[in-house]
Amino acid sequence: MLKTAILGSTGSVGTQALDVARHNPNIKITAITANKSVAAVEAQIREFRPEYAALEDEAAALDLKARVADCGTKVLCGRAGVSELIAKTDADAFVNSVIGFDGLFSTLEVIKTGKRLALSNKESIVAAGEAVMALAKKSGTEILPVDSEHCAIHQCLRSGTHGEISKLIITASGGPFYGKTTEELENVTLADALAHPTWAMGKKITIDSATLMNKGFEVIEAARLFDVPANKIEVVVHPESIIHSMVEYIDSAVIAQMSVPDMRLCVAYALNYPDRIKGATPALDLFKTARLTFKAPDTKTFPLLALAFKALDDGMTRPAVLNAANEIAVNAFLREEISFKHIPEVVFDTYEKTPEMSELTVESIYAADAEARRIATEATKAIIRKR
Repeated sequence: MLKTAILGSTGSVGTQALDVARHNPNIKITAITANKSVAAVEAQIREFRPEYAALEDEAAALDLKARVADCGTKVLCGRAGVSELIAKTDADAFVNSVIGFDGLFSTLEVIKTGKRLALSNKESIVAAGEAVMALAKKSGTEILPVDSEHCAIHQCLRSGTHGEISKLIITASGGPFYGKTTEELENVTLADALAHPTWAMGKKITIDSATLMNKGFEVIEAARLFDVPANKIEVVVHPESIIHSMVEYIDSAVIAQMSVPDMRLCVAYALNYPDRIKGATPALDLFKTARLTFKAPDTKTFPLLALAFKALDDGMTRPAVLNAANEIAVNAFLREEISFKHIPEVVFDTYEKTPEMSELTVESIYAADAEARRIATEATKAIIRKR
């Protein structure tokens, strides 16, 4: 029996992680966390009967506690409650599917336990990758990536040694706007940007896919997770989203991981590694796939991908600044306060104006994040005033 805690259980990846548990009787859900989705968490508690549940919103936690008083689940509240849940649950593994920079807190708390971390929260690695990986190594925590691209790379790396890597090839769907010009992006709507051609994801990551910022984050994440420099990482647009990433070795062999686009495969792989189990993901039909195409990314029209490579090269807290600025800009776009074209404007402006911290620590990463958010918020307000 694999005892598992799902952090961020009501989000896109969190709900898919629970679906993996439904299809695998060897997985027992021992704990779940969310922000304030009382009704959704109540339903999850009644189905999975975890020992612990925590909601960060205290009013929501009190409501939940009253609703599930008959279930035997101990309900905790606030960030302290999340910390207590992580420390006290007897889970063998944690799935961190919390959305955004807030997920770094849960990542750091899991690392303290020394237990396996199936990590979907990419911001933990983007903003604080060097610190997170060092702390994980010290505590003995094994980090298994749940992103489809990094899960694919992890699988491909089982074919060779680290010293044999020539480059990591990260595939990108291209999002809904690949092939468009800057002029054609002038008047795209929120609905246009949320219409991803192949993946069903949360709103924030869907917008990041449309700007190619998500792929930039994945470049930074790959560098940190697999200890590979930026010049050994390549992005290739692959609209079919069947090959999830590849590894080229020094003998020119290229190993690719293929499957239908389904995050449940990644969750099941991360939880059960090194063993594979029959999961909820449908089989790939090569005859229906028909063809696989590959194109170069357009970093002129979608400049945030290039900025991510720069942030990786700049190092220190620059990736944290990039992530913070992007979160502020995307959230403003989701509220329809700024247009799609303004997202990179806010991010570039913030990146240039946010000063570098003098050292790289968890504390300096949080400080850089806070300062970047302040500057990005001012930048979005300036745009709103002009509209």
